[in-house]
Amino acid sequence: MSTKYAEAIGALILSKNSAAVLTTPLQVGNVTLRNRVFLAPMSGVTDLPFRMRAHMHGAGLVVSEMVASGELAKGRDESARRIDRPDIDVHMVQLAGRDAYWMAEAARIAEAEGADIIDINMGCPAKKVTGGYSGSALMREPDHALSLIDAVVQAVKVPVTLKMRLGWDENSLNAPDIAVRAEAAGIRMITVHGRTRCQFYKGEADWSAIGAVSEAVSVPVVANGDVGTAEDLPVILERSGADAVMVGRAHYGAPWTAGLLARQAAGMVQAGTTEIPADAASYVASHYEDMLSLYGTRRGVQHARKHLGWYAQRFLPELDDVERTALMTETDAAKVLDTIARIFPDSSRDARRLVA
Repeated sequence: MSTKYAEAIGALILSKNSAAVLTTPLQVGNVTLRNRVFLAPMSGVTDLPFRMRAHMHGAGLVVSEMVASGELAKGRDESARRIDRPDIDVHMVQLAGRDAYWMAEAARIAEAEGADIIDINMGCPAKKVTGGYSGSALMREPDHALSLIDAVVQAVKVPVTLKMRLGWDENSLNAPDIAVRAEAAGIRMITVHGRTRCQFYKGEADWSAIGAVSEAVSVPVVANGDVGTAEDLPVILERSGADAVMVGRAHYGAPWTAGLLARQAAGMVQAGTTEIPADAASYVASHYEDMLSLYGTRRGVQHARKHLGWYAQRFLPELDDVERTALMTETDAAKVLDTIARIFPDSSRDARRLVA
């Protein structure tokens, strides 16, 4: 066998093994995660109904929407709603803030309400977050960021994890340095989005740059950013050296994505195929009704619109503008449900081919 051929076979085996590892459990402190393909925390998206569906479809970990620590500690209803424990095996709550006292208080509240893991947000690039010197803005102040980590770790008994970016901008790629200090402070897992804050979501995530964090620490590292297909999995693992992957925007209109990727990595589902509900009408309606139950009808109708839009893009790519506008702007929940039943595919009504 030629050296070149042997190297090619070796690379293929490595890729397969790299993807297969995602199907194995991952230990985070005293908490065991069932696989290594996670749903990312996304504000306005990963609320309780969405997380319940992602977990049902097989995601290894689902994370709450970002919770403002001060608002939670002061008893704000919206923040309290975000930490409600779903009926799942591992409940992870992500906290944001820049005041050590409020971060510690919020962590205690989340733990008391059933959080199995507390995650610290140092990755959000949104201006309303970084403008308050929270989220990824903390990467500009490593000493202050570490004071928050210390406060949270000392406040709770459950594992504390960290999510961050590569750095604030390309001139301050300090994620490896912060990771080393965070591990020493007691952080049990580190997720890195392969972009800087100043990139927001533009360009491509730099999976190779995450490798510097993987090399610097011994705790599990999770690679995040532009993960969306089974073909991505061996590549991101090889380039990043990460122990797990976290999937974000690929879940829009597809709560099953992380679970599907885990099954594809296990060889249970062929890469390039999909597993989406045959009865889309019932699936979408159920999600809609759960959101109405969580938020109340008036707010639920508003919160659900983005999800309806994503479902329409996925299931009804040829939906005409009139129908799409009616679906997205109707304020009467009963009429929305009637529209869902009428326009979305239903296995008992038709055999329309669904779009993955």
